[in-house]
Amino acid sequence: MDQLRKLISGLSLWQRISILAVAGLVVAGLLTFSHYRHEGDFHPLYTGMAPEDASTVVQKLKESAVEYRLGDNGSTVLVPSAKLAESRLALAAAGLPKSGRIGFELFDKNNFGATEFVEHINYKRALEGELERTVMSLAEVEQARVHLTLPKESVFLDQQEPAKASVMVKLRAGAQMSPQNVNAVTNLMASAVEGLTPEAVSLVDMDGNLLSKPRKAAANDGSEITAEALEVRQQIEKALVAKIGATLEPLLGANRFRAGASVDCDLSSGEQQEETLDPSKSVMLSSQKTEEGADRPVSGGIPGTASNLPNAPNNGQNKTTTGIARRTENITYQTSRTVRTMHIPQGVVRRMSLAVLVDQAVQWEGDGAAKKKVLVPPAPETLKTIRDLVAGVTGFDEQRGDQLIVESLPFESSLNALPPQSPKPIASKPAVKQPPIVEFYNKYRDLVLPASLGLLLLMALASVIFRAVHKPKRGHGKVENPELELPPGAYSPAPAGLAAAEGAAQVDLSPHAQQLAAAPQIPEAERDQLADRIRVVAKRDPAATANVVRMWLQEHRG
Repeated sequence: MDQLRKLISGLSLWQRISILAVAGLVVAGLLTFSHYRHEGDFHPLYTGMAPEDASTVVQKLKESAVEYRLGDNGSTVLVPSAKLAESRLALAAAGLPKSGRIGFELFDKNNFGATEFVEHINYKRALEGELERTVMSLAEVEQARVHLTLPKESVFLDQQEPAKASVMVKLRAGAQMSPQNVNAVTNLMASAVEGLTPEAVSLVDMDGNLLSKPRKAAANDGSEITAEALEVRQQIEKALVAKIGATLEPLLGANRFRAGASVDCDLSSGEQQEETLDPSKSVMLSSQKTEEGADRPVSGGIPGTASNLPNAPNNGQNKTTTGIARRTENITYQTSRTVRTMHIPQGVVRRMSLAVLVDQAVQWEGDGAAKKKVLVPPAPETLKTIRDLVAGVTGFDEQRGDQLIVESLPFESSLNALPPQSPKPIASKPAVKQPPIVEFYNKYRDLVLPASLGLLLLMALASVIFRAVHKPKRGHGKVENPELELPPGAYSPAPAGLAAAEGAAQVDLSPHAQQLAAAPQIPEAERDQLADRIRVVAKRDPAATANVVRMWLQEHRG
């Protein structure tokens, strides 16, 4: 403790302030890190909840003493990761969240005092809540509201009212409902409510746009054309045009033809029964024969009662007998017949009209200003081939009344075609022979720069190693380069300069310099040769020359 006090007392004022500032920054950093780590430990418990569900969940968390955070304007509740699973189980046991409006759990508790009207209203609320949950389960829908008008039952047909429904949806950011999704929602609602048809469902978004278009019902006599009929007709026409395009595009080109189709469809469906009779063929269906025959006595005598009485006395009158026979034959014949029952599907093609327009080719005749454009139509054989291909791929039937037209006319692009530009001749320049070094550079241009950099690096490294190895020691008079050693008796310029200044000042020379100064002078011709030799060696090896001069200066200072 005393050492710490001595250490603190030995510090200056600025040192103490610096230590306190650093300690404060460290503590603040630790507190900030702990705070952000604690806040980052919160994970979403539920997201996208309705306000009523969020308030109920928050109240339940407060009762359980669980720390929580709110996000996304109160629609998201976050809890610590350690309490996440436990909180979800506790809220699920309490039936939370309820996902907006209440559903059929409204009838979990029996209410014996409720009237029939109250039960009817509760059933309507429960059905609307269940439908809202179902619609909100779609990927594009964020929120939904459903309102139902249940059918009004009556014993009189004119007083009955059909069921109707309205659905308002809030789509997610960037999401859109396609016509297929709209049809799915309307059919879903119609299947869930008794007496509700898809045409009676209105689907609206939060911006007030009507997503479900009402469909016009067709007349009973079939005189009106509905949207479904037009859609079926357009689909058939698009399919025919696509087949023609896929067949002719490899033959003529993408922009060398145009095709169109018009189809007359029979959108009625039902059954058709046909009976055919063949008079040349007949068969016997039944034959009936009847024969009758009997011998009965015929009385004679006086007419009256006595002669007709049984056991009448014979008064001498004669009795005669007679025979009667009858034969009847009845034969029934029927002509051969054929009965055929057919189911007529919807969308049968009654008649179709096809048209194909083929572009004409463009040719240029003449040169220069006299060049003119000539349009060349396709050959008749080509048009016949196109007609046969179109008839085969579309199912053309002339007996049914189909019509196929193939014509050739110039397109706008062909009429406004410009003459092709002839390439201008490029004046050839006489080839100039490049020097070998330039040809070598052009040939190995990509390798010259890396090789040059590598060579420079190697030279620099070699120079550093050479200086480190051949560095002369202080006071050592030996020259590393033998070419720079002066022969015995050679002339030295430094001693000569010193000798020239002998009368002006006294110069302290080293023993080696004194020995050179005392040496006899050489003739002028040999001196010039020696100077030339020194210049050549200095140009060839500047580093060694610099070392020699540096050694002379060190010896002179020594």
